[in-house]
Amino acid sequence: MARKSKVALSGVAVGETSICTVNGDNDSIHYRGYAIEDLAEHASFEEVAYLLLRGELPTASQLDSYRDRLNALRSLPAPLATVLEQLPGESHPMDVLRTGCAALGCIEPESDSSQEDVIDRLIATFPAMLCYWHHFHSHNARIDTDSGETSLAGHFLHLLRGQAPDPLHRDAFNSSMVLYAEHGFAASTFAARVCASTLTDIYSAITSAIGTLRGPLHGGANEAAMELIEGFTDPDDAERAVLDGLARKDVFMGFGHPVYRTRDPRNQIIKGYSQSLSQAVGDTHLFAVSQRIEQVMMREKKLFPNLDYYAASTYHFMGIPTAMFTPIFVFARICGWAAHIFEQRADNRIIRPGSDYIGPQPRPFVPIGQRGGGA
Repeated sequence: MARKSKVALSGVAVGETSICTVNGDNDSIHYRGYAIEDLAEHASFEEVAYLLLRGELPTASQLDSYRDRLNALRSLPAPLATVLEQLPGESHPMDVLRTGCAALGCIEPESDSSQEDVIDRLIATFPAMLCYWHHFHSHNARIDTDSGETSLAGHFLHLLRGQAPDPLHRDAFNSSMVLYAEHGFAASTFAARVCASTLTDIYSAITSAIGTLRGPLHGGANEAAMELIEGFTDPDDAERAVLDGLARKDVFMGFGHPVYRTRDPRNQIIKGYSQSLSQAVGDTHLFAVSQRIEQVMMREKKLFPNLDYYAASTYHFMGIPTAMFTPIFVFARICGWAAHIFEQRADNRIIRPGSDYIGPQPRPFVPIGQRGGGA
């Protein structure tokens, strides 16, 4: 008898990797052996991107060269700018990035360069794609995508607002990018590896990952968390509403995790930035509401907040539109996706899982004239 498959492939090893460990036994994450806490506190996003894509942390000179390389790749080709202008202004920003990635694959195909070149180009241009589309449709302006910022965090915030960002904003955004950069065989990463295993081009694999992340059960939790905490007048109102929701068995996005048992190791880091930003902007409402909801969920359901929960208010306090929260996930996770695509290609076998058939047993074909039923 065939073995029954596990729901959502939970606990099923589907491959080997040297990129990341997501350990539910001790609630930890390591990128190529480095603890997420150390990377988020001490490393720039560019250092982490280099680590994930090239296997080791860069030296100072290697980091300078890599930053210079990414900065030189930021400009959008004219045909891509035209595509972005033609997209509807009411498009979801995730659809904009998905389309932008596919369009760049037509304009600058992988066959003309290396896989590393393609990924560096996408890392460099994703923030510009989103901001160019946003400003064109929201402000009827064609922006210059050369911000003069040396970091990707500063670059995005500068393009979005049209001015140099506050240092705290730059640091908070950088840390969030480090936290989002990689997370093992999550749904979007697995989709990218499945796609890459067919020997398709890298743009197709990244586009498949973006489409998978687009789903609210994967990438949209930060947007849902923001909508949740914005809906209450004060912490007491939030507690009453959450208790009512729990009684109805409502699902609250941003809590719990399929791997971690007692905590998300990324949460305390991003929560600290949310609190600092809350104080910096004079917030007396949203952070307090967030904390009360966290307390209620832990007390009533033993559910802890994951990275997405406090990432929502962190981005909100920086003035980032809620619809852009998941695209920011793309800016960071492309490094993890790419590292997995490279790894899949290096020792490839097509990923083609089996299934447990539950349909009808073999039966004879019935000619159409002998079939019963309606007219």
